[in-house]
Amino acid sequence: MTAPARVYLVDDHAMVRQGLRALLGEAGHDVVGDCGDITQALADLLLLTPDVVLVDLSLGTRSGMELLAELQRRQLPTRALVLTMSAQPRHVAMALKLGASGYVLKGSPSGELLQAITALRNGRRHLGEGVAELAARALAQGDGEDPFANLSVRERQVVTMVVDGHSSSSIATSLHLSPKTVDSYRSRLMAKLGVPDVTALVKLALRHGLINNDA
Repeated sequence: MTAPARVYLVDDHAMVRQGLRALLGEAGHDVVGDCGDITQALADLLLLTPDVVLVDLSLGTRSGMELLAELQRRQLPTRALVLTMSAQPRHVAMALKLGASGYVLKGSPSGELLQAITALRNGRRHLGEGVAELAARALAQGDGEDPFANLSVRERQVVTMVVDGHSSSSIATSLHLSPKTVDSYRSRLMAKLGVPDVTALVKLALRHGLINNDA
């Protein structure tokens, strides 16, 4: 019999976390913690070192990609399973590039999620139904066609918040930066992406799937 997994949940909706706790508990897994904040999640993961962390990509004004990047940078033993509404091929490709061991869509049956957790607990990878095809599509498209491909996680955060209509002061507060630093990011990113204004940036982000409208 497969040993139960110690699981941590990262989702900005308390009701979702509550439902996942019930589901995983009934399946015999141990949910050691949960939250909707990346900073708190990272602190908890460093302390608790669970087997698996479930990560949503849409976490308010921040992205679960940032947490994946931190896990990869710190080389934590916890394996990341993305659980999201996003079926964007580029989101799948980026999550895998940042070290995610699994990717499951929120619309999948509960059995799919339980299967994924067991796979990760046993050292395997797991891509939910249809996700492998999304990853293959992103690979076929190639990074060369994506103007956002070489942006850092932080740059993607700033771009996403800009196109969502956040002011520099709002972005600065959310990302713990100074407004001046955010303004520098904005100017540099506009030049880097070759767009003259925010309207053009929004169109570019939508065209290349940077904005996750489904999450």
